Amino acid sequence: MPSATQSAPVITTTVWAGRIISALAVLFLAFDGIIKVLNLAPAVEATTQLGYLAGLVVTIGVVELICLAVYVIPRTSMLGAILLTGYLGGAIATQVRAGASLFSIVFPVIIGALLWGAIFLRDERLRALVPVRA
Repeated sequence: MPSATQSAPVITTTVWAGRIISALAVLFLAFDGIIKVLNLAPAVEATTQLGYLAGLVVTIGVVELICLAVYVIPRTSMLGAILLTGYLGGAIATQVRAGASLFSIVFPVIIGALLWGAIFLRDERLRALVPVRA
């Protein structure tokens, strides 16, 4: 019986850690998507420098926000993570093609790792599917 009371705080701590990590990634992606949807000059300039047409900025932002919305809904968070992984993979490919700095290439990888790490901490089903051994 004492072991059950000891494991509950660990699970609660794990879930909250996952929520906080997820919130950081979601806030960044929401900011990025919103400035694209609003067609703000920095987003348009950055996107055109990467070789995309200025008219695609809003569409790219809408796709990002839709994928993010799917991720934020608890029942569909894994599907959202899969969609965002594809989106971030495209961002990585674009940065590599443009000859960007190492940080610009690695940053989407970090965001993707945060998204999946947060789900791993929050969702017992994923932890059971991908057991981590000490």
